[in-house]
Order: sequence, then C-alpha cells, then structure tokens
Amino acid sequence: MARYTQDSIERLREGADIVALVSRKTDLRRVGSRWTGLCPFHDERTPSFSVDAERGLYHCFGCGQGGDAIGFVMETESLDFPTAVEQLAEDAHVELKREREDPQEEERRRRRERLLALLERTTAFYAATLRDSAEASRARDYLRDRGLSDEVLAGFRVGYAPKAWDRLLTAARRQGFTEDELLAAGLATRGRGGGIYDRFRERIAFPLADARGRVLGFGARAMRDDQGAKYINTAEGEMYHKGRQLFGIDLARPAVAKAGRVIVVEGYTDVLALHGAGITESVGIMGTAFTQEQMAELARVVGAEGTVYLALDADRSGQEAMLRAARMAEERSVALRVVQLPEGKDPADLVGEEGAEAVTSRVGGALSVLEFEVGRVLANADLDTPQGRDRALGAARELIAAAPLRSVTRRNLGLLVADRLDVPVDYVEARSEGRQSGAEASQSSPARVAEVPDLSKPETTYLALCLAAGARGRKELERLEDEHLTSNLVRRVRDHLIAGFEDPLAGLSGDDPQVAAMVSGIASRAQDMRPLEPMALRRSFLNLDLRRIERQMRHARHDDDRERLGALSGEHQRVRQAMGEAIGSAS
Repeated sequence: MARYTQDSIERLREGADIVALVSRKTDLRRVGSRWTGLCPFHDERTPSFSVDAERGLYHCFGCGQGGDAIGFVMETESLDFPTAVEQLAEDAHVELKREREDPQEEERRRRRERLLALLERTTAFYAATLRDSAEASRARDYLRDRGLSDEVLAGFRVGYAPKAWDRLLTAARRQGFTEDELLAAGLATRGRGGGIYDRFRERIAFPLADARGRVLGFGARAMRDDQGAKYINTAEGEMYHKGRQLFGIDLARPAVAKAGRVIVVEGYTDVLALHGAGITESVGIMGTAFTQEQMAELARVVGAEGTVYLALDADRSGQEAMLRAARMAEERSVALRVVQLPEGKDPADLVGEEGAEAVTSRVGGALSVLEFEVGRVLANADLDTPQGRDRALGAARELIAAAPLRSVTRRNLGLLVADRLDVPVDYVEARSEGRQSGAEASQSSPARVAEVPDLSKPETTYLALCLAAGARGRKELERLEDEHLTSNLVRRVRDHLIAGFEDPLAGLSGDDPQVAAMVSGIASRAQDMRPLEPMALRRSFLNLDLRRIERQMRHARHDDDRERLGALSGEHQRVRQAMGEAIGSAS
C-alpha cells in the first residue's frame, strides 16, 4: 500500500487547528501565548495541560502526555497512525498526496472510494426513509418501544430499507453507479433470471462502519415474521467482512480511550440503548461468533492498560462465546472481565427497566475469567448425584490451580466451591496446591465426599433430630428454608419428611432412589437418637442457621454489598449469642 508523502504529513501538521481539536475534549482558556485546561488524559482539579498553538503541540505537566495534532487524535480516538492522519486530513480539509503508486493499486483504491461513496449515499437514503416515510411508521414504533431516542438513532444513522424491490437500485443508477458496483457493495442480489434487485427490503437498516466511521455494510432487521431470517447482513465481499466488524466502534472510540475500558454486547439495540443511557464505551459483536479479528480490534482500541468487559446474554451460546473470547484475550495479553446478566435479560432490557445504574453496577462487579469459569462449572453441575459432585469438584480444582498460590482469588474460589459442594475447603485446595501424596489423595477423594446417603452432615443430622423429636420436631422441620440446605437432594428429602412425617418410609418411591436411600438412613438414625436430649434440636438448627448466614456473608463480600453484609453481620452475632446460650444451658 502506497504511503502518504512526508510533505503531505508536514502540511497536515501545519494546517490542523490544534486548539480547536483539543477544545473538543476539554475546555481551554488563553494564558499569554498558550492555552491551558484540565488534562483529557487523566483526572485533575488544577489545570496542568498546555497547548502551544504556534508550534502545534500539546503537553501535560501532570501525566507527561504530549505530542502534535496527529498524536492527539491517535490517543483520544484510539486510532493507528495512518487512520489518524486520514481522519485529521478530512477534518482539516488538507489534501494528502501519496508516494508513487502502482497503477493496479491506484485502480483498486479508486474503486474502493467509489464503493464507499455508494454505501455512504445508501446510508443517507435509508436514514431519510426511516425519518420521513409513512411506510416506515411501524419501524419507528418498534424502535420507540425499545426506548431508543431520535437522537441516538440519528447518531448511529439507523435507517429503513423500503419494501419495493428496486427503490435503491433506481436511485443509485440515477447517481451514476453501475450494477457491478451495487453487487460489490453488497446492496443488490442477482436473481435466478439474471436480473438484480435490492438486497434489503422492508427492514430496519443498521449501518456497519469501521473505526473511522466509513460504512462498509448493513445489518437489517425484518419487520414481519414471514420474511425469513430476522436479521441479515451484507454479504461477505470486497467491502464487508462480518468477522472484523464491531458495531458502534466509530462512536465508542473516544469514550473507550477516556474510560480505559470497552463494554462488549451482542446486538444492535443493546449498543444503542447503552449509548442512549450515557454508557458510550460500548460496542456490539452482532451475535456470539466472537472472532480473532474482533479481539485484535478491541485490543488495539482499549490499549495495553485498558480492560475488555464482556456483557453477553446469559444463555448457553453467550456463555460459550465468553469462554472463547477469554482464550483469545489470554493469547493477546488483554485484560478481560465478565459481566453477569440476569437470565433472560439483555443490556437493552436492563437499561429500559432499571436505568443505566443496572448495567454500570454489574460492570463494577464483573468477574475475572477464572471466577466466571468456576461459577459456570458449579451452575452446570448435577449436585444431587455422587458422579455429578465428583465431576464438579474435579473441574473446579483444575481451574483454581491456575490462580496464584495464597492469593485472595484462590482462597475466595476455594470457599465458594466448598460452600456449594458442602465440603471442607481443604478438599478443594489440596490437589491444586500440590500438597497431597497418593495416599492422601485417596483418603480425600471426591467419591468419599459425595457418598449417598451421607448422614454425618449437619443438614441430615438435623432432619434425623426432627424425626426423633415427634410433634415438636415436625414444627421445627417446617421452619427449615431452602437457604439452610445446600443441595436439591436434601431439599427433596425435607419435603418428603414433612409430607409423610408420621411414617416417612411408607411413601417412598423407586422413582427417586437417592431420596429413598437418604430417608431410610435418616429414619434409622432417628431411632438411635431416642430419647432426645432437650436442647439438641435447637443447637442443631442454630448451627444450620449460622452456616446459612456465613454463606450469604461470603456472597455479599464477593458482590461488595456492604449494606447487606452489615445486616448479615448483626444477624450472625445474634445467632452466635443464641448458640452460646444453648450450649451453656446444656452444661
């Protein structure tokens, strides 16, 4: 590719109005021969940023950032040098001259410029149709119902492709564009008879632009159920390559550079909703097929010190896309965190129902990739079977082994897994810390942890005590909430005991052998407990309650929910006091 001449670059530096350029990012006031203001690159209260209009240079005495107009565009817009030069030249109306160019390369460049012009005019045509056409009223209603303002739609140049098969073709031909150019730009499709027709018809059109804002294609949403695919894109070709696109990257760049982060979502309306709510460092991947090219672009835009936040849908495909992206980020040494969304909700839903804070708070509580992966193992595990618990413990151990020894992350994840599997934390940490011998590994193997029935746990001990206590035990059993129990199996056993308290063995069914085995063991153990020591039932319940509160406190610490943690701390103190009194009364 031919480069721009050095003379062109120097004329650009001289012709760019650096004061006007910097004033778009921060307020400047004249002090003598210089202009000063707050630095756009770091937070400060006292101005330390200086602009020398005569020399075309800027410098911050606080953070050390400095350079010329081209460097300022590169830093504030997250652009590489050639792209920054081209954008600044457009803004400053400076003509760039290229070094001697190969004739074939020049022909390709001129063709590309023609196709870009065609796509730009198409964008304007679609936008005007959405704004003014009676046919587009349904599309306007749909976008309005999604909470998208006219200002946001105009900023993203969202449009509407009319229903007629040749509206765009006719307009483009009048402007001198050929059928070949319409096909190359992905705006027309050839039919079986050899003729061509508009590719996008009766659809909302979302322009897909590169980092400079040049439209390369469109994503289009159907307005009727019988139109085939709900979303279609420009076909892969000379201009458009879906795997390279990030929707909204051109508008997000300045905010990404300032915030040091980029929030990645799936769909067009998610990006529009976030920008409308002021979260303008957001881009979309248009589905869940995350690519290496997209990650490379994110890495370039966010920079070495920035962070990529993935806020993809909580369904299976979104979760798997986040894992793929995590591997790509690791290969490129990109800092990546995972934003947890509620099941069945996307960012647009959250903003519409709860406001921007619903998203920003979740971004603030985003998980590391390791935390996300461990959480996913636990969420997908079958904790009611020995095999499922074995697999969950083994998979979690392998993941936690990647965390640094004696780190806070490693300890917190160990506590989380121990809590969910209801095992001692050293069972989780033993293998990952490499301290076990073969014999020790055998003694603390997952199979022993997950034996059914396991009547030694506090939960099953309490159930047996309730059976042993007669009528009083039934009332105590009914006090037991789901939060007191750590698996669905024990919850099912509790429900069975409540329903058939007088004769728990009579109602057992072969359909649930795990419940049958545990109920039989609990009933046998209850017989051995009679007569019951008076305070045993109360102490057992308080022990379960204490464990419940401690689990909830760990979750509150993880979520940095200080208000919830404070309330739980008070509750924890009261239960501990009651436990002390119960123990004292028995002595």
